[in-house]
Order: sequence, then structure tokens, then C-alpha cells
Amino acid sequence: MRSIQQSLPAWIAGLTMLAALPAGAQEKKELDFDKIFSNPISLTDPLPIVRGWANKDHYIEYRQGKALSVDVKTGNTAPYTPPPATGATVSMKGNDVYVQMPNGGEEIRLTNSETAEKNPTLSPDEKYVAFTRNNNLFAVEVATKKEIQYTTDGSDVIYNGWASWVYYEEILGRPSRYRAFWWSPDSKRIAFMRFDDSKVPVFPIYSEAGQHGFLENTRYPKAGDTNPEVKLAVVPVTGGKITWADFNEKDDQYFGQPFWSPDGSALWAQWMPREQNNLIIYAIDPQTGAKKALYNEKQKTWIDWFTDIYFLQNNKGFIVKSDLSGWDHLYLHNMDGSLKQQLTSGNWRVREVLLIDEKKQAVYFTARKEASTRFDLYKADLKGGEPQRLTFGEFSHDVKLSPTGEYFVTTYSNLNTPPRMALLNEKGKVIRELGNSRGETFNTYKLAPTELKTYKTRDGLTLPLTIIWPLHMEPGKKYPVLISIYGGPDAGTVYDTWRTSLSSQWYALEGLIQVAIDNRAAGHLGKMGMNYIHRQLGKYEIEDYMDAAKWLGTQPGVDASRMGITGGSFGGYMTCMALTYGADVFTHGMANFSVTDWQLYDSHYTERFMDLPKDNPEGYKITSVLTHADKYKGLLRIVHGTMDDNVHLQNTIQLVNLFEDLGKHFELMLYPGERHGWGGKKAAHSRNEGYRFVYANLLQKPLPDYFKGTN
Repeated sequence: MRSIQQSLPAWIAGLTMLAALPAGAQEKKELDFDKIFSNPISLTDPLPIVRGWANKDHYIEYRQGKALSVDVKTGNTAPYTPPPATGATVSMKGNDVYVQMPNGGEEIRLTNSETAEKNPTLSPDEKYVAFTRNNNLFAVEVATKKEIQYTTDGSDVIYNGWASWVYYEEILGRPSRYRAFWWSPDSKRIAFMRFDDSKVPVFPIYSEAGQHGFLENTRYPKAGDTNPEVKLAVVPVTGGKITWADFNEKDDQYFGQPFWSPDGSALWAQWMPREQNNLIIYAIDPQTGAKKALYNEKQKTWIDWFTDIYFLQNNKGFIVKSDLSGWDHLYLHNMDGSLKQQLTSGNWRVREVLLIDEKKQAVYFTARKEASTRFDLYKADLKGGEPQRLTFGEFSHDVKLSPTGEYFVTTYSNLNTPPRMALLNEKGKVIRELGNSRGETFNTYKLAPTELKTYKTRDGLTLPLTIIWPLHMEPGKKYPVLISIYGGPDAGTVYDTWRTSLSSQWYALEGLIQVAIDNRAAGHLGKMGMNYIHRQLGKYEIEDYMDAAKWLGTQPGVDASRMGITGGSFGGYMTCMALTYGADVFTHGMANFSVTDWQLYDSHYTERFMDLPKDNPEGYKITSVLTHADKYKGLLRIVHGTMDDNVHLQNTIQLVNLFEDLGKHFELMLYPGERHGWGGKKAAHSRNEGYRFVYANLLQKPLPDYFKGTN
């Protein structure tokens, strides 16, 4: 294998050297409060704005608000005019559905109802628009405005084509906007899910607004609770008989997002038992509802849903990304489900498939192969074999691939190299440098250095962390630490990419050591690392953070007696665990909208990692903050929105209640009416209160007057 330095032009190979060069004769200046907070400056220059590809040989760049088509070979530009809209678009105005015809055609109002339609979605042939109204599924024919009502039993607990909360939050995802119906590619049918929430417990969320306040009741299944009953159906676009897939809705089960086969002949349904350790893809006959298993994966811990299935042309097979081996890899299957070829393998993770080129028999994908903290672009043969790295250097790459894979634009950086942009061909050869954000402003100011380091866990695993050191460290002086974490499964935050923020530079000026840490389940060790946490979500993670913090405490200049930690949601849970389970290591914490006991969180997420409470009582006990509340001895600041509909305020109230009974001192801040996070004035208040906490307890000096007038 050729060395990276030999394969790169001199201007790229010299980046690392350039970063180490002295500032020159003119000494660099320091940032101040005005340039960080009052009139914040940009440390870097803007890069070109590349928004995709006009065709295989021209990418689209915006300059001064104008779109240009740029020739990859010559760099010549020409005004770019998007091709005429070939399709209609659908929108909501007021409560009603409108369709805008293409090529400047008329806008047509399709519905006229006092009740709002939701998620209007055009059929692929643009002859119909499907939507839900009053939890029933409808479509309207564009040409005639004739409405077709497919279901009639919608109610406050029966939803047709509209997702139950736990499906919206955990399975279909927030981008679905609760939509639970899918057009067939030939526009002849609609698949949909029917949810029955009648046995799902109601959780009341209280609002203090007005004279009497009110309750907002949500069907929210907590760990071990009854889940919604779900049925999967297919209905002809013209209406008529609904075909129900051959499942028993009384079974304790889940359905993932379905996928239509490319020719519309079958609906591929993802199914799991409640234990979430067996994923089966069934091909559903849309005319009879009969099912046939095509794919069957079992794991000892849990399995994640497929977010995409990549179909080859002419029914030649399909590709899925699975972590069955302990690492995310690509597998090519025949259409009957039999495995044809494992396309990638090794102790590294595929991230995303960008393109499958069947003529070249190649698949282009991004992966964390060179280092778990960086992303690169690769090309692999559909017949298998070692993938070819197309990107370069010790950088993390964000790639825009051309439609045929012959070229790509990469924006690349690392922790100490501001983003640069380059155009390359599919052999990994640099054609042109497109931009460098390291400009005059960056070269003018002193910035605190960031280091990417590793730490060892008590059982010998090696994991990454980053450290931003204070700008003016004095030998022999000890400095406080603030660790920012999230910590949830497969949700790492430590990457070798440019992330410098102005606020972090302020803390560096003030003498705060800022640290980000990833635990074993964060993704660097693949599914293999995540499997440790099965049935004890939070235990290994907090012990990893404790091990990292202990290592930090041995480093020169680190004050282990001022070891702070902060995070939100799962990061809030980790912070609460740090100040209880890890109270001998962590001294201060700011916990935002935190889970405090996994029995208080939703069924699908919690049980994926913990199993049902009745089957794992000891696991739920040892991972509860409440269990370890008596160990608390530092200072914890607890923050929560009173109408959080994701992590309920109940979590905070139960911890506060226990702390009070134990005679513990803590801080509490509530944000009335706010959900799972907040913006506007509440965000400004929360941010400034965070500064107060850091100054008072970690920096141990007065809050500067600068902050006292800020919003």
C-alpha cells in the first residue's frame, strides 16, 4: 500500500507541518469578551457553498446567491438553471391540502374541511394525495378532487396511518411527523399501520398556564407497560377491501418501517418480538396478506431496525447494513433472502451507502475504518474484496459524491486543522483545491490547543477523549475540569474533526480544562462494545467515565478536587450517575432533563437495552440514580422543563424527593411550559445560569460583570 504522504500534493502533505509553524514576527492576539459574546467573530473564512451535482461532470456552487455549474475538469463556470420542475408539489394552507402543478401550472385546492389534514403525500404518479384526518386514512384524486376514505374507525385511541407516540419517537422517527402510510411505487396501493392505544397507560403532563392550569394526556408506554396493538395493511388506491397482513395484533411485537419491493409486487415488513433480539423481514402479498420470511437475524442482545434496504435492478438482490458480526458491514442477498456475498468485513464500521453502481459492480460508502474518530469514503466490489479508500490524510471527510461516482467533493478537517475543501476523482486523485477556511482571522488569534487522547478502562479497553487545555497554563498550578458528555448507545461525541467554538475559547482563557469523553457503547468499538451494556444500561458507561476522570486527575495541571460534568437527556442521566454512583470521582454536575430511573422511560427504547423490568429487576435497580442517591456528596444542579413529553419531569421530582428525604443539598431550576430542551429567553437564562455555576464552583471566582447584562 502506498503511503499517504507520497500520494498527496505538497499543499496537502504540508498541512500538519503548517499547523505547527510559529505565528511569525507578529505575535498573535487574544480573543476577548466582545469578540466572543457581544460581537462574536468567525474564526474561519467561509468555504464554497456546494449544493450537490448538476450532472456527472458538473457540481453546483452558490456564489453571492447565484447558482453556478462548475466543470470538474476545467473549473469553468456557467449560470446554473435547475431543470424545469417535472413534478407537482403538495402543501398545506390553513387546514387544507393544495397541489401546485408543474411548469408554472395552477395551484389547486383539493380539500375543504374544518378538520386539518395531516402529512399530505403525493402518489408517485401524482394522481392522488394521501393524508390522515381525524385518525383515518384518506386520499383525494387530483383530477376530480374526489375524496376516498379508506378507514372509518379512527378515534382518540385508534389511529390509521398516524403513529402512536412510541412509534413516532423510537421506530419511525421524528422526521416521519407521525406519518405511518407508504405509497407503492406503481401508485396502485397504500400500505399503512393501524394503532390501537386503548390499553396503553395515559401519562398526564401538567401545565401551570392560566388560572386553573390543564393536563395534557399522552398514551405513553413506560418500561414493562402494555404497548399499542399494531396491524399492517394494504388498500387499493381506489378504495375497497383492506388486506391485513397475516400477523396477530394481540402478540407482543413491533413493526419497523416497511419497504415496497421495486416493482410493487410485495410489501417488505420488518418485524421483531418485544425482546427485540430477532429481526425478520417478511414479504407480504398485497392481495392476500400472506407473509413469507426473507431475512432472519438473531442476536443475544438486541437488533436495530434497518433504516434502508438497497435494492439492485431487475430483482438481482438487495444490500443491507448489519452489525451481526459485532461491526456494521454490508451484505448482499438474493431476492429470496439467501446470502450471496458479504461485501465488507473487519473490526471497523460502515456508516452509509452513497451509491451502488451495478455497471461498475461497485458500492460507494462512508466508514470509520482508518480510525474510529474519522470518516472516509470507500469503494468496494460487489463481488467482495478489500475496499479502496478514496479520501486522504489524517482527516475526517464529509463527502458529496457525483451521481455516477466518478468525482466527489470533500470537506475535510481534524481537531487542529480548520475545514478545507477539495475535488477528487474516484481513484482518490486530487483534481483541485476548492477552499481553505484558515484565513487571516484564524492566523491573528491565539487559540487553545485541543488534544485527542485515549484512556484505558478498568477492564483494558482503549477509548478516546479530547482535551482543550487552558490557554495560559502555569507550571505547578492546578486547573478545574468540565466534562461534557452525552453517553447514549451509539451516540459518540469524540471525533477528530474541527469543532472549535468561541465559548470554549472563553473558558480556556479563564483557566478551565474542557473534556469530551466517549464510553465503550458510544460506537468506537462497534456493536461489540455496545453489547457490554445489555441489561445494565448506564453501569459500564459511568464506570468508563470514572476511569477517564481518574486518569485525568493524574495529569499535570489537573485539579481532581474540581471535577465537573454536564449533559442533557441521556447525558443528564450520566451526570446524575456521576454525582451518585461516581461521587468519589466527580465533584460537580449540571444535569439537564435527565432520566433518573429506566422504569420511568418509554418501553421500546428502554427494553431494547434492559429487557422488561420483570425479567431484569437487578439490572433496573443498579442502573437507577435513585438506588445510589445516598452516595451523593458533591453539588448537583438539576434542570428540567415542566412539560417535557419525552423524559418526564417525574424523573426529576422523584430524585428531588429522595434527596430531600436524605437531607442532601442540591440546586434545582425548572423551566415552566418547556419541553425536552428550550430556546429563546429560557435558553439564554439557562446558559447564563450555567456560567454562574461554573464560575462559582469550578473556577471559584466571581462571575465577570460582562455576563450580568447578557440575555
